[in-house]
Amino acid sequence: RLCMSAAASAASQTFGMDRGLTNSLSEVPFTKCIILAGTNIAECQPTIMPYFEKAKQNGAYIIAVDPRETATTKMADLHLKVKPGMDAALANGLLKVIIEEDFTDEAFIRERANGYNEVKEYVTSLKLEEIAEMTGVPSDQIQKAAAMFGKEESGMIFTARGVEQQTDGSATVRNFLNILIVTGKIGKVNSGYGAITGQGNGQGAREHGQKADQLPGYRMIENEEHRLHIARIWGIDEADLPRKGVSAYEMIEKINEGEITGMFLMCSNPIVSNPNANFVKKALKKLKFLVAVDMFVSETARLADLILPTSSYLEDEGTMTNLEGRVTLREASFSLPGEVKHDWQIICDIAKALGKGEHFSFQSAKEIFEELRVASRGGTADYYGITYDRLRKEGGILWPCPSIDHKGTKRLFETSFAHQDGKAAMVVVNNVPLVPKEQPCTDFPLYLTTGRIMSHYLTGVQTRKSSSLSARNFESFMEIHPETAKKYHIPDNTLVKIESRRGSIVVRSKWSATIRHDTIFVPFHWADSQNVNHLVSQDLDPTCKMPGFKVSAVKVHPIVELTSN
Repeated sequence: RLCMSAAASAASQTFGMDRGLTNSLSEVPFTKCIILAGTNIAECQPTIMPYFEKAKQNGAYIIAVDPRETATTKMADLHLKVKPGMDAALANGLLKVIIEEDFTDEAFIRERANGYNEVKEYVTSLKLEEIAEMTGVPSDQIQKAAAMFGKEESGMIFTARGVEQQTDGSATVRNFLNILIVTGKIGKVNSGYGAITGQGNGQGAREHGQKADQLPGYRMIENEEHRLHIARIWGIDEADLPRKGVSAYEMIEKINEGEITGMFLMCSNPIVSNPNANFVKKALKKLKFLVAVDMFVSETARLADLILPTSSYLEDEGTMTNLEGRVTLREASFSLPGEVKHDWQIICDIAKALGKGEHFSFQSAKEIFEELRVASRGGTADYYGITYDRLRKEGGILWPCPSIDHKGTKRLFETSFAHQDGKAAMVVVNNVPLVPKEQPCTDFPLYLTTGRIMSHYLTGVQTRKSSSLSARNFESFMEIHPETAKKYHIPDNTLVKIESRRGSIVVRSKWSATIRHDTIFVPFHWADSQNVNHLVSQDLDPTCKMPGFKVSAVKVHPIVELTSN
């Protein structure tokens, strides 16, 4: 809910299914034009950066959408320095130019898409000058980006948290998918969509039920046919399956209201990772019982009544599914130390203690995967044809893979989309989102946006314990344009207080001439008095329940006012 839900919901609604990449990574170096929307690959996912560098070497034209200049935007041919929160409107500007300048693929639209006429009617009614003013991107840059993407024979669009972690993140991604559809750049060689995943198994997790409305194989918990299928495999009565639950932040609200009184927390640190973090901490303290399963005593685990030590990366065995949908097998390198257990063993032991051990009688990760193969069979994310033996021989297999002799699916949607009628579903995305975003005002005059840096990972529970990584960034910081800093009397490299309507933090200033004048940036890896999520609103995307991490209104001032003699 805090990472992939916007992209997953958008792809499911548009294409009928969601896989991180519709193509394999091997096609990226050969595409002719790439749009990187809200993704800083060079610093956040550097292991896939060579694919994009190779594309650049091969002559691809790269367009980056980001309020900041980053190591990724420096690679781009065109940097659209968008105002925070205005990505959907920018996509409308690109669509307007593509349609009015006749860069569309009319045959593809006619044969393989629904909703085009409504989208065309809306975007052609807009004025490009007004979009330029709304987004902060000059109209000539919008025209150039649209023309470069529209006229090339192949193209790919990649999105990440920059456009997804907003209260209209799902709709924004859908609008970028509209661009792919009108240009016919989907389901073809070297053309498609990619949601850049921030975690090694982020794709696999969301395929197999780690959202409160899902069941394994991308089956849905409210679908009666899906419920019966899974109930049969699990050997339970369908009526014993729960109904749809609530999202991550909504769980915190229900804890605060007293509706949830106990929590089992596995390798998560919501006190740092969730928005409105002060409220989250107060709510978790109301729990009658909190169990934390983790390798470290995180900020949240400090509140736990019981901490269960779990295994590390090198001690684990099991499958992972990467951002392109490739299932791989990772063998364990070390045995378990002391009383440490694997996550799956802890779950099985708890099930046994609760009197449900017969449903959790697994003796290995492989046995669990064998059940998953059967449970996913016939579903959207079909793993049935994937086995440990095949993974050891072949190295990795892209799903869907419905049978043992199936080679896996390298490219989705070549002949049809996954909706019942085989067509993609375009949708009108309004310039003004349903959930209003905070705007700068007299009291809070600046935009705050957040993100990652190379040396740290997620809430920093692991990386902040590494002396070498901490030496690179031992404290949080605020990027601010020098002219903006001077306006608010903030010297470079000094402690500064940042305040929003929800709280305040203290970080060190870092002048950057490459960020927008109206925007500051703070990374999210630090806790306590440097936890930027103290400042972020609890407002959620109505479609996918993603918090709006990327847009907050704040004010800044130095801790110590400097005076001249």
